[in-house]
Amino acid sequence: MKIGLFFGSFNPIHIGHLVIGNHIAEYSDLDQIWFVVTPHNPFKKKSSLLDNYQRLEMVYRATKDYIKLKPSDIEFNLPQPNYTINTLTYLQEKHPDYEFALIMGEDNLKSFHKWKNYELILKRHHIYVYPRISKNTIETQFHNHKNIHFTDAPIMQLSSTLIRKSIKEGKNIQPMLPQHVWEYLDEMNFYK
Repeated sequence: MKIGLFFGSFNPIHIGHLVIGNHIAEYSDLDQIWFVVTPHNPFKKKSSLLDNYQRLEMVYRATKDYIKLKPSDIEFNLPQPNYTINTLTYLQEKHPDYEFALIMGEDNLKSFHKWKNYELILKRHHIYVYPRISKNTIETQFHNHKNIHFTDAPIMQLSSTLIRKSIKEGKNIQPMLPQHVWEYLDEMNFYK
């Protein structure tokens, strides 16, 4: 089984995340997309970041109606601060029959050469890149790399930051969120 790992704080998960995840699940050779909720870094203070399990609950609610999309708390029990290479190594040991790939925005690919052990990640794993409008350029070494696949997923100009700010300002952001997530946020009074 080929699994695509879509990492994020998902604070909150929104329709942009689902559109990208579902597009890659449907139009690539990946069998499932795991939405990996990144835990709160204990060394960073970020008051707007919800608890790990509250964000996982939102991802669960957002993906429960999609057979190929799954929530993942795999990083919750790994030592912090954590690096992607550690998560990939751990997953490969835990699931030796699975093949794991990364899903990232074009903006992340532009700084990928700064990641810990990026050469090893690229040697062992495929990377599926979705388009993002951003500055800077992609390193030449990534242009025609056999393990990097550029997808034609829709460009989503929607951010969790905008959603949190809008909620705080009392705006109606309901169309930006999956219905189950909207109901949970509203019920819990998050980001107000």
